[in-house]
Amino acid sequence: MDRAGLAAFLRLRREALQPEDIGLPRGPRRRTSGLRREEVAALCNMSTDYYARLEQERGPHPSPEMIAAIAQGLHLSLDERDHLFRLAGHGAPARGWGGDHVTPGLARIFDRLHDTPAEIVTELGETLRQTPLGVALTGDAKRFTGPARSMGYRWFTDPASRALYDPADHDFLGRMFASGLREAVTRRGPGSRAAHYADLLLARSEEFRAVWDAHEVGIRPNEVKRFVHPSLGSLELHCQTLLDPFQSHYLLVYTATPGSESHEKLRLLSVIGTQITSTNTGLA
Repeated sequence: MDRAGLAAFLRLRREALQPEDIGLPRGPRRRTSGLRREEVAALCNMSTDYYARLEQERGPHPSPEMIAAIAQGLHLSLDERDHLFRLAGHGAPARGWGGDHVTPGLARIFDRLHDTPAEIVTELGETLRQTPLGVALTGDAKRFTGPARSMGYRWFTDPASRALYDPADHDFLGRMFASGLREAVTRRGPGSRAAHYADLLLARSEEFRAVWDAHEVGIRPNEVKRFVHPSLGSLELHCQTLLDPFQSHYLLVYTATPGSESHEKLRLLSVIGTQITSTNTGLA
């Protein structure tokens, strides 16, 4: 571990990151060059004291999980992330489709969507980030671990995961999830996480086996998604998708037609979202 190099790199990257880069307003009394330590610590989901000690060449040897959180919080590029890992005495994670590191460009767009339901997911439907309104709409999907991180996996193994969607769409969604997983298995090959999920589902779900045996591919999501929210009822939302080809991550942004009933419900969700999120955490 290169404590001096790590401290200097963290300090310089923090000073280079501006409030506007993460969707924060620049107050008239701000004198700090870049972000404050407490702001970075909040972005990294760690205590200010822990982060400060790293910049001061003190504290314990950070784990790979801590370094990954710091790399994400500081909006590091993949090259910068790898450099940070090596400064901390760890090997750099694998790059590409299997990684969870959200690239700075996608993160900057996401950070400006604080008033919109949005999420970043992997090609296997694993949620990496959600806006507060995204959590209010679909529940805290980041709480899942292991194969259950994948929405497609939960669809066939946890009946409660379907409650958020219009029953008329359930058959289509099951076929869509199986189609997407089959394409990922073909693209990534045996031994991939996609192949592992497919094997688990084949062993656990008779319904999945029936859909899988149809060998359907190319089934794409509908632009309009029909949700059944536990507090607001039915919503019809347009889903716009942005692909990051370097990591195979998708930014999903949900909007409603202005003047529609769903638009009014989204406005209501923005007001009461923090109050109802706790009742919606079982959904994804």
